[in-house]
Amino acid sequence: MVSTRALRSVIGGSGAALLAATAALVAVTVPSAHAADPPLRDLAAAKGVYMGTALMASELSGTSASIAGTQFDSVTPGNEMKWDTVEPSRGTYNWAPGDSIVTFAQAHDMQVRGHNLVWHSQLPNWLTSGSFSNDELHSILVKHVTDEVTHYKGKVVHWDVVNEPFNEDGTFRQDLWYNQLGVSYIADAFKAARAADPAAKLYLNDYNVEGTGAKSDGMYNLVKSLKQQGVPIDGVGFQAHLILGQVPSTFKANLQRFADLGVDVAITELDVRMQTPSDAGKLQQQANDYAAVVNDCLGVTRCAGITVWGFTDATSWVPSTFPGQGAATLYDENYQPKPAYAAVRTALGGGTTTTPPTSPPTSPPTTPPGGGGGCAVSYGVNQWNTGFTANVTVKNNGSAPVNGWSLKWTFASGQTVTQAWNATVSQSGTAVTATNLSYNGAIPAGGSTSFGFNADWSGGNPAPTGFTLNGTACTVS
Repeated sequence: MVSTRALRSVIGGSGAALLAATAALVAVTVPSAHAADPPLRDLAAAKGVYMGTALMASELSGTSASIAGTQFDSVTPGNEMKWDTVEPSRGTYNWAPGDSIVTFAQAHDMQVRGHNLVWHSQLPNWLTSGSFSNDELHSILVKHVTDEVTHYKGKVVHWDVVNEPFNEDGTFRQDLWYNQLGVSYIADAFKAARAADPAAKLYLNDYNVEGTGAKSDGMYNLVKSLKQQGVPIDGVGFQAHLILGQVPSTFKANLQRFADLGVDVAITELDVRMQTPSDAGKLQQQANDYAAVVNDCLGVTRCAGITVWGFTDATSWVPSTFPGQGAATLYDENYQPKPAYAAVRTALGGGTTTTPPTSPPTSPPTTPPGGGGGCAVSYGVNQWNTGFTANVTVKNNGSAPVNGWSLKWTFASGQTVTQAWNATVSQSGTAVTATNLSYNGAIPAGGSTSFGFNADWSGGNPAPTGFTLNGTACTVS
């Protein structure tokens, strides 16, 4: 699957194509235990916010569609509502791609965030290469905004009306719109959108404005000015394309100062990229970063919700835009939830620890399954070429809780664990031990816990035939 979820251009590349070829070999499924958890959308709704994802028309079937429609209650089209897609030639509209996103959203009880109406990028050639007077260009802008918002009236809840109008120093971007129309193009776009659909919430959206600084100050001053002029701006979107370990310490305070202007705020394009390959430490830091952003949003009454810019590394825009970086999303390349997913769940109220510790206890206290009921292990594998992803569910069939767990098994030769989540997995030869993290050490009587790992294999990949939980043999399914 070639990544087309780019912010600044439609991105392709041999790396994404290779990833697509690999992913095509994997019969990916949502793990049963994961599927049984309350989805992120339900947890978010209980907190009074939405949980959204960006999605492409090419992802409206198969595993992508299944996860998106289950886990999220808001969808942002990656490219399908941008100007070059919607109006490829002047006055001729191509609604089909955007309509497909809306249809999917309606079928899955999701709201739609329209993205975007006015931007310096992904403009059609007829517009960028044309020669227009100021009045004509103004008319083109107002007509396009009016026509698109009218087409989706009552179907799009939020619109990113103007996207990325600022330079890093807080001055206005010298683009087609600003150079000919001046800063007034922003107010005019908002006014046209409000006239076309008075019920839609209208947002200004940009990146690198999450913490306080020159760029966010520029955004703040613009919003303040627009409000003073009576321009119908309802919210500010903070894209939050973040770097591992660099969530701004002023993020929450910055969200609050915008909210104090009388507008809603939202996290609109969240991802957290890292130098690849990933490892357990990086994935845990990423989990902490995602949790921090969710908590910052929840700490501001006017934060409407959070949208991730794609939920899987399989289609992320990051690797082809930032060479050597990636692994930025909640799910890995095989559509399996990462520690970041668990951290977001917990931050939304799905657990008791908002930032899971980076390592388990040195010698976790363990108790065997109580009551004579024993334990049961479900071991599921998605396999390709020379690698596989395993999802393991451990059920306590006893009548007493398990407090701290260690699951052991033996591989056939040629299988090597490379990465794990929701457990610390160690391997010595063919012997493997998975131990709980300190946020998931308790398994209640009749309850279960799940973890997963990626591994390499050669020569064969038979499933383990026996598991022990704290020294007690388990049945295997």
